[in-house]
Amino acid sequence: MSHVMDSPRKIIHIDMDAFFASVEQRDNPDLRGKPVAVGGASLRGVVAAASYEARRFGVHSAMPSVTAQRKCPDLIFVRPRFDVYKAVSRQIRDIFAAYTPLIEPLSLDEAYLDVTENLPGMASATDIAREIRARIREATGLTASAGVSYNKFLAKLASDQNKPDGLCVIRPEQGEAFVAGLPVKKFHGVGPATAAKMQRLGIATGADLRARPLEELTRVFGVSGQHYYWIARGVDRREVRPDRARKSIGAETTFFTDLTAFDAARNEMTPLIDKVWRYAESNGVKARTITLKVKFADFRIITRSQTGAVLTGKDGLTAAVDGLLRGVFPPSKGIRLLGVALSNLNAPDEDEAGQLSLGL
Repeated sequence: MSHVMDSPRKIIHIDMDAFFASVEQRDNPDLRGKPVAVGGASLRGVVAAASYEARRFGVHSAMPSVTAQRKCPDLIFVRPRFDVYKAVSRQIRDIFAAYTPLIEPLSLDEAYLDVTENLPGMASATDIAREIRARIREATGLTASAGVSYNKFLAKLASDQNKPDGLCVIRPEQGEAFVAGLPVKKFHGVGPATAAKMQRLGIATGADLRARPLEELTRVFGVSGQHYYWIARGVDRREVRPDRARKSIGAETTFFTDLTAFDAARNEMTPLIDKVWRYAESNGVKARTITLKVKFADFRIITRSQTGAVLTGKDGLTAAVDGLLRGVFPPSKGIRLLGVALSNLNAPDEDEAGQLSLGL
């Protein structure tokens, strides 16, 4: 029995290939064909992106730089240039906008496009994806991979199939069988912890997941169980949302030397608070939840949050962060990373006129 809609949408997921590293290799010919990691080479550094040459050695994003260097002794570290990456991303978005206004960016290097009805009036989403990839290469000198399908879940899975510089199309009649043959750990939205839990339950593939009744999946995975039930059948009714709101904004930093004193930690928080508040103020973002992130020398991570009235000033943010930070002192181990994030963004305030800023 088919669960696909009678009039399926035409969704494209575009994913730039090793974006940050590819930009660096484009701009510096000496880096081409070599293993490159964008990030810091220090003991505290972390890999932000890795070229495909580096990935062959097992280097990947979020890996500690010392581990990456151990896996690939010839690895070349390059400091990130986010202003350049953002400029290239804007070029790519302009190309998308020539085809559809329904663009949902996920990050600087990937986005969903709904081309069911498109500006050039083209009948084939596959042809649109080919054109977009060609225009990206012409405009930026970079390659992009594309997935084309009838929903977001499958389009994103498809874009990962033939990387780099690939194109994969999953048609409505192919969706359910395509999902059945994939390991659940490759499903977007199924993280390592959930994949491990599924494995313990004997759910290794999409076919295994489809064999489980909705009641069982809901009992075991809560509200996510219904989502897993339907994607196992190739069904995803989420729309491409061009106004997709950010869930949070934040900043963090890793220290060369572990921090043990409150004053030192508080001083390090100042530029993070400034950065987060500057972004929120310049973009008109309002928030009600403040979260402090702390990573200790043994790599244990904790978070502490405070939710209250809509935040109205940097002083309120500073006071709230101070309170959260004091709660983790004295630390049992030295602190190697601190971060602050705002979430619960642009939520309506029930009593805006009578609310004070957090921490006051």
